[in-house]
Amino acid sequence: MFTGIITDIGTIDRIEERGDLRIFVATGYDMGDVDLGASIACSGVCLTVVDKSAPGASGWFAADVSGETVSRTPAAQWTAGRRLNLERALKLGEELGGHIVTGHVDGIASIVETSSDGDSWKVVIAVPAALAPFVAPKGSITVDGVSLTVNSVADQTDGSTHFAINIIPHTQAMTTLGDLHSGAHVNIEIDVLARYLQRMEHYRAKA
Repeated sequence: MFTGIITDIGTIDRIEERGDLRIFVATGYDMGDVDLGASIACSGVCLTVVDKSAPGASGWFAADVSGETVSRTPAAQWTAGRRLNLERALKLGEELGGHIVTGHVDGIASIVETSSDGDSWKVVIAVPAALAPFVAPKGSITVDGVSLTVNSVADQTDGSTHFAINIIPHTQAMTTLGDLHSGAHVNIEIDVLARYLQRMEHYRAKA
């Protein structure tokens, strides 16, 4: 379980082709404090630490990325040199600064346009029709692992939805979202509460 509050930006140092992809991620985390088997969200994808740097050494960890995960995330995400938003799993008693995030990607979205909006940066994102019912104004959404608030929603004639978010300077500096540009693709995780509400409505309609 995560909160969508990014605590480091890691970089994929190298990749090994096995049955699955094994990625090696350079990080500023003190890996002496991270157990093997621990979960780290990598740009919104919950991955398991299978190897790591020794205590006192430059920080890195390895994680296996399954074919299922590769198929549900942007193709360019699992390449050497790619920067990743990192978040360690939430511990009981810690502050819930964002919203409840599972690390299970629901779909891939594309950046429609970006523009300045005061000191912030306005980004318009297109989600496919399957995710459109779960996006609501002032609701929460996770973009590449970052907890954000939806400012506005515009449904499209093809069934897809465009939604707008504002990225403040702090978030631009502390995450990879400052690199977004028109045509780029991002991981989307809808609010878990919206997912359960939709399921409840489905069964209510059948009753």
